[in-house]
Amino acid sequence: MKTKGFTTAILHSDRAGGIEHGSLHKPVHNSITFAHATAADISAVFQGRQAGLTYGRQVNPTVMALEKKLSLMEGGLATCCFATGMAAISATMLSLLRAGDHLVSSAFLFGNTNSVFNTLKNFGIEVTFVDATDAANVAAALQPNTRAVFVETIANPCTQIADLAGIGALCKTHGVLFVVDNTMTSPWSFQPKSVDAGLVINSLSKFICGHGNALGGSVTETGIFDWSTFPNIYPNYQTGNASGWGLQQIRKKGLRDTGATLSPEAAHHISVGAETLALRQQRSSSNAQRLAEFFSAQPAVKQVFYPGLTSHPQHDRASTLFRHFGALMSIELKPEVDCFKFIDALQLAAIASNLGDNRTLVIPVAHTIYYEMGPQRRAEMGISDGTVRLSIGIEDIEDLLADFEQALQKAA
Repeated sequence: MKTKGFTTAILHSDRAGGIEHGSLHKPVHNSITFAHATAADISAVFQGRQAGLTYGRQVNPTVMALEKKLSLMEGGLATCCFATGMAAISATMLSLLRAGDHLVSSAFLFGNTNSVFNTLKNFGIEVTFVDATDAANVAAALQPNTRAVFVETIANPCTQIADLAGIGALCKTHGVLFVVDNTMTSPWSFQPKSVDAGLVINSLSKFICGHGNALGGSVTETGIFDWSTFPNIYPNYQTGNASGWGLQQIRKKGLRDTGATLSPEAAHHISVGAETLALRQQRSSSNAQRLAEFFSAQPAVKQVFYPGLTSHPQHDRASTLFRHFGALMSIELKPEVDCFKFIDALQLAAIASNLGDNRTLVIPVAHTIYYEMGPQRRAEMGISDGTVRLSIGIEDIEDLLADFEQALQKAA
């Protein structure tokens, strides 16, 4: 049989592995511990000589089924799930980096990721933030002790798009680990493996789950990076095929030691949500394109940040790399327009901080999720006091257009 399409493969991935009682979904396994027939068996499992389950902090059948599904979605070798996307990022960096190492990161980052990377500096890890829309800036920042480069596919909230192909080629040439946060595009729209990313991170709480009812995060090993050249792999994990060393260390030193475990209930919600990822993103992206064009024509709006507009600085790059332009956008209102008044006038869009929900969500970013950064860092990221972030949902487009039109009229 020929290779299955994206949605077909995801829909039937649980069944492909065999499910008890003929269930269509992997059931929720709530047990946190797993018995073995003999002491020799449990010893072999703990030592990695025999397949089996150890303890719920590291492994769970429901979570394992989701991990398999995510690996399939990203075209990767294996995946490790976490309680949140931030847990996945934190665990990856703390597992792989050591004092004296250097990390190059895009300057256009989610606020909490920026916070974590600044915290790394307290542990003796040097971090350099650069404009990653040009690979030349990353190249200029590389040092002999650079261990990794980190970027987001589409930056939150102002939608800058990193030079993904250029940075991937650069990292491959220099033997540096390329880590890509794929949350804003999702594996349906883009597979970072195609630009030589060694690790792919997703906040599962966003588009992959889609229903705003579960937190989760993941790290996927693509098989691109040669871990035998990475100096920070502990001797205990340098066994077997080197392609699995990095993720094994992340699972052991990141997931096991920190306890940032994804619950089986959350894994089930995310797994079911993932089945309709392509369908939902087709609709939300289409809605976002229409709204971006609408906002571009509004006198109260100073600027629209959306890759689907030909005026976007990286529109051509997005057109080449991504299946669609996404559901994330931001608008900057003119100084005389009160962004609070505009947001409060909305009747349909929800005022909330999440992304990737089926419902359209809005938030004044400078006053909330990016407030802690301070005005200088916000200015560097292109965030003004009038910037409003929108996560576009799957509502009927006519209803969304009407809601935003009446809110702009009241605010102006």
